Amino acid sequence: MERGEKEPIQVVCPRCRFTQIIYLPVEDLPQCPECGTGMVIEELLDEGKSY
Repeated sequence: MERGEKEPIQVVCPRCRFTQIIYLPVEDLPQCPECGTGMVIEELLDEGKSY
């Protein structure tokens, strides 16, 4: 998969730590459904990670 296509990312609320997986590209990062704070990107969920 090339960058720029729809790819999953994990977003997290900096206030209450609610996490959600969304697909980019999106115009805006979502608001947290729990507390209404703007969510931030926590991790790009690419295949083929090595630990």
